[in-house]
Amino acid sequence: MLLPKKVQHRKWHKGRRRQKGMATRTIALSFGDFGLKALSYGWVTSRQLEAVRRVLTRFVRRGGKIWIRVFPDKPVTKKGNETPMGGGKGSPDHYVTVVKPGTVLFEMVGVTRESAQQAMKLAGYKFGVKTRFIEKIK
Repeated sequence: MLLPKKVQHRKWHKGRRRQKGMATRTIALSFGDFGLKALSYGWVTSRQLEAVRRVLTRFVRRGGKIWIRVFPDKPVTKKGNETPMGGGKGSPDHYVTVVKPGTVLFEMVGVTRESAQQAMKLAGYKFGVKTRFIEKIK
């Protein structure tokens, strides 16, 4: 799974789950010819990214190359079960990345359009956000 080696702050604020606006940074394909783009807001966990990576590598075998364009660096905390109120914030449980509409999540090159489209369709089922298959305009 993808985890940060070192973080400046162990516990972050939660932030607003329903954010405004579109993504401004990772909105275009930079490395590959095909990609998976997010259409809705949400948190993508490191477990989801690992599941998608496994689906894509198994689908393309040795035929293509895959890039992960997002990294889970936001810690999410959780308190233990049946813990009484108070006692401060819980310990970091897992890491997520905040995804806005328009963010390119994965890129792929070295495979045919049909196989890339099928692989990205299978990968899209693993996410908690709506996704769409995109391709580079030639």
